[in-house]
Amino acid sequence: MNIAVQKTPAEAAYLGAGSLVAEDPARREAFDRFIASGLPHRRMEDWRWTDLRQLIRDPYPPALTAPATALSPEQVSQTPFLSDIRARLVLVDGSFAAELSTLPMSGDVEVAGLSGTPPPWLALGTTSAPADDPILAMNTAFMGGGVAIRISGSIEAPIEILSIVTEAEPRTVAGRMVFVLEEGASASFVETHLGNSGAYVNCCVTEALLGPNSRLDRVKLQHDGRRAIHLANFQARLGERSILRDCTLTSGAGVTRQQGFINFDGEHADAKIAGAYLLRDRQHCDTRLLVRHRVPHCTSREVFKCVLDEEARGIFQGKVVVERGAQKTDGKQSSHALLLSPTAEFDTKPELEIYADDVACGHGATAGDLEEDHLFYLRSRGIPLSEARALLVLAFAAEAFEDIAHDQIRERLLALSEAWLKEGTR
Repeated sequence: MNIAVQKTPAEAAYLGAGSLVAEDPARREAFDRFIASGLPHRRMEDWRWTDLRQLIRDPYPPALTAPATALSPEQVSQTPFLSDIRARLVLVDGSFAAELSTLPMSGDVEVAGLSGTPPPWLALGTTSAPADDPILAMNTAFMGGGVAIRISGSIEAPIEILSIVTEAEPRTVAGRMVFVLEEGASASFVETHLGNSGAYVNCCVTEALLGPNSRLDRVKLQHDGRRAIHLANFQARLGERSILRDCTLTSGAGVTRQQGFINFDGEHADAKIAGAYLLRDRQHCDTRLLVRHRVPHCTSREVFKCVLDEEARGIFQGKVVVERGAQKTDGKQSSHALLLSPTAEFDTKPELEIYADDVACGHGATAGDLEEDHLFYLRSRGIPLSEARALLVLAFAAEAFEDIAHDQIRERLLALSEAWLKEGTR
């Protein structure tokens, strides 16, 4: 006998949007997969620490059309990278807003919105996430729009992708960003997520396809409103001798679930995935990272530094898979948490799954408070206790920013981290 699982109010709101996606086969297929599984829950191993059936209790109907209220240029200026970056592509509630964007001048950059017919160069279906991933299914079904960028040369100046969620009733906003780097191309992107004080779900997917000998530097700042729920996938495929440098700073949203799916498709590729949490109150951030080595002679590094205060909770689930035949793989991951309060919590689940016999792989994880010896050393040099603590916390988090190519972007993240610390001492 089959027993129907009762839908929560949130799931019922998503189910009610089925008629809005019925005419698009791709959306309908993703919608059916999402509705069949429902919101992820603790009985699913990968979601054991982030039960969305419990965390998303109220209805958040999807917003499938462009926002009714236009965004003003003054709201765009809220980005902390305003003075550091000139080229800027703006998404408003997931939809590409060309009128608010400042496009790069280089002819090596092509930009296209995703709300209409995709450009011929956009290789859809290149995702590296599993077909049954709920975030990917939700985003595909309810995507309001997004932007695709094709890089065919070397772009030195960084480009910001600014995603803003406007004030409105509680809803789910789904946008997508696609980076396509041709052979030999290189570019830097800063993905900034800003929100409002209301309650909403920000479901975003970023796809990156790196051609042979290309390089992508990506920095993500997640600074959604404190009542928001941020669900994100970063999906990348690396071609031969390509280089990926990715860094995420998470300080916003009440609940964050962010996932990375990195596939090595070409030999001698190199990827470093780094991240930092700055969380307090009862903020919750869960990162799941799956790095799949499919070919020989590739290198991967994962470094996450998590600063948790008050009753914040951080989770890191990192898995490196070395497939059969991927010899000479060099893969290492580490996750470290700094607990500034006895009520803060850090859960970690590092994994290695190796099917080759000539590899160098390892993982490590630590959690603890500030070292008293280090504090004593700084205070013995006349540095006040609060300042000494701030110096140690910044030094701890700064390791995640070390591989950011642009000095201004790295310094901006350090300044944001310092501002977060000062906010906690008020």
